[in-house]
Amino acid sequence: MRWCRIRRAQRTYEFGVRLALGARQTDIRRLVLVNGAGTALVGIIAGAAGAYALARYAGSLLYEIRPADPATYVSLGAVVLAIAATAAWAPARRAQRVDPVSVLRNE
Repeated sequence: MRWCRIRRAQRTYEFGVRLALGARQTDIRRLVLVNGAGTALVGIIAGAAGAYALARYAGSLLYEIRPADPATYVSLGAVVLAIAATAAWAPARRAQRVDPVSVLRNE
């Protein structure tokens, strides 16, 4: 739990410096959202690759669905990406509200 607080303090300082140097609040929000979406995309790709590799073993258990149904992979990937974007929205809003003066004063 301690590493989480340290990481959050480092990111808060980073956002404060970026804002002090002229970054807009939308840039900070976009940075956090893209970071969350990138992590989700890596997980989606790894999960889809693993599911595709194991699909032929589970093919006998599926009913009226092909083991490599692209619609299933795309729809589940979209759902996971939407959930990740929703989960990253609150930290992105909090990051864009960082006061650069108070952050830099505390360092």
